Amino acid sequence: MDLLYRTEELLGELIAFPTVSADGNLDLIAWAANYLKDLGAICDVTLDETGHKANLFATFGPEGDGGLVLSGHSDVVPVEDQEWSSDPFVMDDREGRLYGRGACDMKGFIACVLAVAPRIAEWPLTRPVHIALTYDEEVGCFGARALVEDLRARDIRPAMAILGEPTMMRVINGHKGCYEYTTHITGCAGHGSAPDHGVNAAVCAARYAGRLMELEGELRTRAPEGSPFSPAWTTLNIGRIHSGHAHNVIPDHAEIDWEMRPVQRSDAEHVLAEIDRFAEEMLPAMLSVHSEVAITREVIAETQGLHPVKDSEVATIVSALTGANGLDVVAFGTEAGLFQSLGMDCVVCGPGSIEQAHKPDEYVSRDQLSACLHMLQGLEKHLT
Repeated sequence: MDLLYRTEELLGELIAFPTVSADGNLDLIAWAANYLKDLGAICDVTLDETGHKANLFATFGPEGDGGLVLSGHSDVVPVEDQEWSSDPFVMDDREGRLYGRGACDMKGFIACVLAVAPRIAEWPLTRPVHIALTYDEEVGCFGARALVEDLRARDIRPAMAILGEPTMMRVINGHKGCYEYTTHITGCAGHGSAPDHGVNAAVCAARYAGRLMELEGELRTRAPEGSPFSPAWTTLNIGRIHSGHAHNVIPDHAEIDWEMRPVQRSDAEHVLAEIDRFAEEMLPAMLSVHSEVAITREVIAETQGLHPVKDSEVATIVSALTGANGLDVVAFGTEAGLFQSLGMDCVVCGPGSIEQAHKPDEYVSRDQLSACLHMLQGLEKHLT
């Protein structure tokens, strides 16, 4: 069977699984595990603590360390409040483009990997090839975090990883991290005419936000020399501040949603240490009015960045197979930093454009799938 045609068939099946992060991915994982088991892969399925989501880690070839991971996340973003021209969970073929939720982010890559899997099963591998499908990338990379910890606990150490996020088959060897937080401020309600009798959570939130913006200014001066990113420094953003109910009521609660995208871990450590110290300095004045006030910083997600490395074997291999003239960095985050933390040499390279991700009428082109298939098939000479 023509490999591209088979990829399209598999992509249609993958899109038909509505694996929105909030709803789980068990049906897709069970289907993929059965498919790979039938080809002779050793498959490990691990559930999350809810039992509604799972990772799949499948292995072809010899046991032991080294080898290559081909990784993709199985979850997709919601389609509610989006205007699609066709059913988002039924693949639509139009003018060389295959439409559907997850088509490029990132079921197109997964379909390519599954289409090539029967050939991988027949390669005389001298190093293992692993296929990893994770959950909850879209809401914090929780599946990849669990997978990396599981591999660490089992003392499994792959040498390389290709993460197939949509890059138009450009070879990406770096991206910033993404750290997201919600700070909750508990004050003491009261009448607006007697401000000294309450603890105004909105005012506290404004002071906290002001300190964040001071730190944002400091980060601009901390850009590493030769930083490949744009902007070159760690960025900090306040996305939402919520507090209060009426003009004349002292609000007793406030929330601040904020994020930073560090180019280096030391920037994140600096920001967190400084903002937590600032919160501690605010508390005595608040406690002098009421004993049950609090400032708590909730971690929503802490996704590590992918740090460019010199003399990368996987970058050399993938660049040769794709014809790339150089390596790039991107602004969006991936699971690659988590794999890198286990000692893997990682690149991000996959079919489709990030410009299509998360949008209505998401698509991947046949040309991009063909290019990905060419790259995956070319791995044989590097692994046998």
